[in-house]
Amino acid sequence: MHSGTGTAPQSPVPGRVPLAVVVVDASGLVSHWSTGARRLFGPAREDAVGHPATDLLPVSGALSEGPDSRAYGDESAYDGLGPDLESSLDGRASYPAAGRARLEAPRRERIDVLWWAYPLVGPGPEKLLVLAADAGRLHADDVPDGHPLERIAPGFALHTDFPGADELARGLPAILPSMSVGESARIVSQVLELGYPVLEFSRHDRVPVTADWGVPRRVERKARREEVARAAAAGLPAPRRAPDDEADDDAGDLEYAAVREHLEFLNEVSGRIGSSLDLSRTIIEVSRAVVPRFTDVAGTYLREQVVAGEGFPDGPPDATTMWHRVALEHTDEPGRWDDVVPVGESMPFPAHTPFFQCMTSGQPVLVPRITEEMGNAIASQFEKRDIRPLITDRSMLVVPLKARNVVLGFMILLRHRERPVFNDMDRVTGAELAARAGLVLDNARMYTYQESVAETLQDSMLPHIEPHMPGCDLATRYLPGTLLGRVGGDWFDSIKLPGSRTALVVGDVMGHGLNSAAMMGQLRTAVQTMAALDLPPAQLLRNLDDLAQRLGEHYLATCLYAVYDPIVNELELANAGHIPPVLVRAEDGRSELLELPTGAPIGVGGVPFESVRVPMAPGDRLVMCTDGLVEVRGEDIGVGLATLCESAAHPAASMDAACDTIIRALNTRGGRKDDVALLMARLNGIAPEHVAHRSVAPEPAEVSRTRALVRDQLTAWGLGALTAPAELMVGELVTNAVRHARTRSVEVRLVRSGTLVCEVEDDDQRLPTLLNAGPGDEFGRGLRVVSALAREWGTSRTGSGKTVWFELALPQA
Repeated sequence: MHSGTGTAPQSPVPGRVPLAVVVVDASGLVSHWSTGARRLFGPAREDAVGHPATDLLPVSGALSEGPDSRAYGDESAYDGLGPDLESSLDGRASYPAAGRARLEAPRRERIDVLWWAYPLVGPGPEKLLVLAADAGRLHADDVPDGHPLERIAPGFALHTDFPGADELARGLPAILPSMSVGESARIVSQVLELGYPVLEFSRHDRVPVTADWGVPRRVERKARREEVARAAAAGLPAPRRAPDDEADDDAGDLEYAAVREHLEFLNEVSGRIGSSLDLSRTIIEVSRAVVPRFTDVAGTYLREQVVAGEGFPDGPPDATTMWHRVALEHTDEPGRWDDVVPVGESMPFPAHTPFFQCMTSGQPVLVPRITEEMGNAIASQFEKRDIRPLITDRSMLVVPLKARNVVLGFMILLRHRERPVFNDMDRVTGAELAARAGLVLDNARMYTYQESVAETLQDSMLPHIEPHMPGCDLATRYLPGTLLGRVGGDWFDSIKLPGSRTALVVGDVMGHGLNSAAMMGQLRTAVQTMAALDLPPAQLLRNLDDLAQRLGEHYLATCLYAVYDPIVNELELANAGHIPPVLVRAEDGRSELLELPTGAPIGVGGVPFESVRVPMAPGDRLVMCTDGLVEVRGEDIGVGLATLCESAAHPAASMDAACDTIIRALNTRGGRKDDVALLMARLNGIAPEHVAHRSVAPEPAEVSRTRALVRDQLTAWGLGALTAPAELMVGELVTNAVRHARTRSVEVRLVRSGTLVCEVEDDDQRLPTLLNAGPGDEFGRGLRVVSALAREWGTSRTGSGKTVWFELALPQA
């Protein structure tokens, strides 16, 4: 792997070393064995995968201090504080480790290797990533200028602007070619999240990364060991160690322990945050993960747009950006912060504050101690609230919450006066913590946004059903299949038809997601359009099937289409591959599945559909649903249909309560993954005394007689307040029918059912249209009058002609 570039004497020396890549699962078995591993260790992939890693990687012992040591630099002995590879393979090490040792394999030459072991966190089975390189490939003559290397150390780069890092990040998946894309991406993302392995070649200076794993001995320590060995060979006492040497060793031990502590903390935090995609819960998890172990006070601020699930302008924030305080966790006495810094407050931050510096630069800001002057400057933005006692003389670290190079917010971390101040290592740890938290928050933010978009899309596609239609009451339910897929292809609808009839529709496009939802939207629109033409159910499904063929989409859909005529109290149904509806009889509460010709799903093509007429009684209930309600994986659908019949027959106080009873009975069985659409209709019918019918001869004189009949009927119904507009509109419609009809009579019908409906039917199939009548025009004003006075009006073709109707709201009692 490429270690970086640089030609200055004090810069790292560029180099390239082939790596072996081995992934070990929680049981200690090899789950991935790269080509590089085969070349370095010998066994082929099929002989390695599934076998214990300790048998395949017998790396033990330290390199000897001989002439070969110059090939690896003077820091060649990893015989001190770092763990050996066996500790990592056996799961005894929970932090990244590295070393240099010797591989003794049968029938093979001795191989000196450099190795790194990185624990993998997360739900997957892989728990350890081992990288190894042939140390013999590093010789002085491979190094520019021929200079020996003073230092070769594996590094664990955390937020370091290290040359070659981007190249390594892009190239790491290429060394895992035999894995699936998802598996490789998950492992690589974990490695990159914790830091990425690099080989650092340096002559003089320290490469700016965290401490060396294994704490290699310095050049002076090697010289001291040689002196001790010579003294022992001569029988002399060992030379006394200088205090500086002992302090140097102690410092190395402390540095190693500190780095390990910080990495263990980061690993622990990573396991505690991101347990869900709920934004509010994620914010609380992030705040509680750092208090009190890392800090005593943690305040989290997010852009207002992030909290609201909205987008925000490109570019860095400025002094006008509003920041919403979403969480405050602390170890102070209860209530001390609540009044001064309440959660939920929004505020901008002036340019002179460290918070502004953090959010605009995207880098951590470390304040070892908040001075009185800085405390006054920060407190100036809090009106009538003195925050100075809470912050002055405390150590502060402000870290940005970034994701994809965008600052979403920041965290203000404060330590008590008695606690050690934040240092540079804390700055690195805080930055890494914020980076992980930023990604988790951004995932939650994006999920929340996508969930909102999905719900909006689904709501826009599903109709808002009126609870009362002529002669029937309706109730509906829609349930998404999963929380991650709120958009689906299930739909229901109710459509007002001429003659006070109602079309009831339930359909299901096979599949999930936006494509299914888009197809559902097209089919639902087509059903509404064809229903307005008053097509018989079988003919409508036939046309819908033809349309699906022309759309060219490779989707299938089931559909159940029913037309209810409340005047004759009859139901006409046609089925296209859908599950049958349930009919609950009002007389005895008995429920049954209606036996219908099943038909083929929409989109199959070339299959006939049949209509069935079923007589109804007042109060009968019809239950139509999609198969997601009754079908559970691993269970016969007959069980679900039987449960549907049983729950539909259960007495309920209202239609909504009846729907809830069905949902409870069927949605609690477990295993449901599909969307659910449920439509229930109580078919009350319209009593004969609420219907008035009259056949009118196609003669001009009949117009005035029809007006008189309408006036008398409305008076008898107690609807005298509607007489004037109803007479005027009926006169206009009958006049048009008399003028254009070729039949012996014009049919006029008045229906009272929640509203007053008037229908005029003749045998002319030409539909009337609104016209712009000029001052001198004799015709063209009739429909203008109807449009101005009616609550609703419309026209539709019938088998023998057309029907023009209008509707008036009944006066309030």
